[in-house]
Amino acid sequence: MQTPRNLALFDLDHTLIPTDSDYEWGRFMIKLGIVDADSFSRENDGFYADYQTGSLDIYAYLRAMLTPLSKYSRHQLNEWHQLFMNEVINPKILPSALALVREHQKANDLCCIVTATNAFITSPIAQVFGIETLIACEAETIDGHPDSSYTGNLIGVPSYREGKILRVQAWLDSCGLAWSGFTHSYFYSDSHNDIPLLERVTDPVATNPDEKLRKYALSRGWRILELFQST
Repeated sequence: MQTPRNLALFDLDHTLIPTDSDYEWGRFMIKLGIVDADSFSRENDGFYADYQTGSLDIYAYLRAMLTPLSKYSRHQLNEWHQLFMNEVINPKILPSALALVREHQKANDLCCIVTATNAFITSPIAQVFGIETLIACEAETIDGHPDSSYTGNLIGVPSYREGKILRVQAWLDSCGLAWSGFTHSYFYSDSHNDIPLLERVTDPVATNPDEKLRKYALSRGWRILELFQST
């Protein structure tokens, strides 16, 4: 296989989709009645506020989000996730975001979604975008088999802040690739939490940026992309 000339990395929440899939899944679990509405809603809102300020305890957050998954079979979870996709996510996937991904795919760029949201939530979303490689926070299963029930625990390095660089590096190493082997490396993200990885690539793109990232991008002369201006 010919080595791709360029690398295209994409954050997911508020970057390729105009919502936070992790936060919305929490709300969906409340709707399904599989978590206590009052306590989980307060916890979910608190974690989301911490993420926005850059003070999120990623391990505490993942424990809170993964523990409910351990109480149900994968078959049941997959049925609920399909409803989640149909009702919440698919209506929010916009042509502008799909076109951005297709542009890189047509150029034969190596594409990857790099998100702090767990893989159970994000894997079906990556499939909609046609992106085969997903780097996400990984949930442990009982016997290590990908289709087994979840334990409620995290495995590996969370793909959050500097952890995104570590996870991308490990992926490239596993493919026999190096940053220096690409003519251009792109990373599209909305969040100031992703500044470490944005600084690692040759072509950082602040995409629908939050206020902190917008100011930082302007100070560095980075490209700013508004995918959702019409929404």
